[in-house]
Amino acid sequence: MPVSPPSRLSLLLQVLAACLSGLLIPLCFTGPAVVLPALSAELGGSASTLNWVINAYILSYGSAMMVAGSLTDVLGRRRVWLAGLLVFCGATVAIAAAPSVPVIAVLRFVQGLGGAAAFAAAMSSLAPLFQGAARNRIMSLLGTTFGLGLAFGPLAAGAMLELAAWPAVFYATALLGLLGLLLVAVSVPADKPQAAGRLDWPGALSFSAALGLLTFAMLLAPEHGWSSAGVWLPLAVALLLFCLFIRIERKTLQPMLDLSLFRQRRFVGVQVLAASPAFLFIVLIVMLPGRFIGIDGYSPLEAGRLMIALAAPLLCVPMLAALLLRWYSAGTLCAAGLLLTAAGLAWLAVVMADGSGATLVLPLLLIGVGIGLPWGLMDGMALSVVEPARAGMATGIFNTVRVSADGVALAVAGAVLAGLLATRLAQLLPPGLPLLAAASRAALGDLQQAAVLLPGQQHLLRAAYDSAFCEMLACLSGLAVLLAALVRYLLLKRPGQTISR
Repeated sequence: MPVSPPSRLSLLLQVLAACLSGLLIPLCFTGPAVVLPALSAELGGSASTLNWVINAYILSYGSAMMVAGSLTDVLGRRRVWLAGLLVFCGATVAIAAAPSVPVIAVLRFVQGLGGAAAFAAAMSSLAPLFQGAARNRIMSLLGTTFGLGLAFGPLAAGAMLELAAWPAVFYATALLGLLGLLLVAVSVPADKPQAAGRLDWPGALSFSAALGLLTFAMLLAPEHGWSSAGVWLPLAVALLLFCLFIRIERKTLQPMLDLSLFRQRRFVGVQVLAASPAFLFIVLIVMLPGRFIGIDGYSPLEAGRLMIALAAPLLCVPMLAALLLRWYSAGTLCAAGLLLTAAGLAWLAVVMADGSGATLVLPLLLIGVGIGLPWGLMDGMALSVVEPARAGMATGIFNTVRVSADGVALAVAGAVLAGLLATRLAQLLPPGLPLLAAASRAALGDLQQAAVLLPGQQHLLRAAYDSAFCEMLACLSGLAVLLAALVRYLLLKRPGQTISR
């Protein structure tokens, strides 16, 4: 029996529900990043434990995204969407009432699982409803919604901290999740599974465990060092599990991941795009509030205002990118955006050495404009490279790469910053001091506790931090140039090949 198309009102409500689901993701990045100093002051916690407040969500979200995408095909989109939002809201409310940082970290892990299920279901639900230019516009709208959370999330969290305690940030996020849950319940019709059979549990577990161990090891590296068994052992096990995952997917009749997709150059190019914002943008979204509050002495509200300059372009540039597709290819626009981001990062490294406030606004804006160009095109491109029947898998792969790259990028950036800082301190201070612990604290934006570990060295710590941070920005700028060249090559149209814009 044919299924009647959804009414205009139902379609509008589904898009609104998807936008709300997408809005929750940046709020779960920006809110905890701003409230972390206040949370630490009230509940305490070591540097590594506090890092998990940020990274536990990213770790579980990224690890579960591909599984969630496959679940939408096996169980149905509405069912997974509702279950994901329900888990997300429950965990978010529990975080606000949690008595300690370790409990919050565990709940953030659960929150990430719910967020992954909700967003994967939202994306795969919209995929069959729009085609061609309409799909590009809807995906750009989702990118704009994401930008809304990134642009005003820090400001909203800072304002709440001025008026109330840190739990208010999580209560507000849960309220948005509940609104999304109600919209899904009234607008999304029940659907049948798109794929027969069962979920590829061996593949799902091996992949999630491998990705989790990889991120876990990188998060421990700044505090324990790369030579520690607690770092290299999880890395080795992660490598073995990745190899096992590939072997499982090659032999399974209904694999969670169709490895043949990676033979397509354009598909690989989309995955490179998916990972790029993690290193060039999300790292700044998470690390800059800690620096502004803990190092530069801004209030949470002032830090939130500064962060608007970085993320506000995502409110309009993704829609502009969709319009520019009339004249330029997606590959050209994405590569140009990454080059603009590289210029912005290099500029930020120069002015941050001795600038503050207004001098930071223009480079932050340039970074936001640059990353906004690929941001508005990636989601539509991810769906355009596969047939609609595999939309759930494509969504899962794309978002797994995008979000797991966030966790890896934050871990790598934190390790690089702490490593550069520790190296500079080792050149200036005598051996035997807790340099790694102090560098880890400073990298988290907690200069006060770092100074407690190195008494009388606060000015030296500040100078070393500024130098290390600018050096990290310069490295990210170089990476952006390399990614621009790689994306342009992978998305370049070959003779006789038709590439959808």
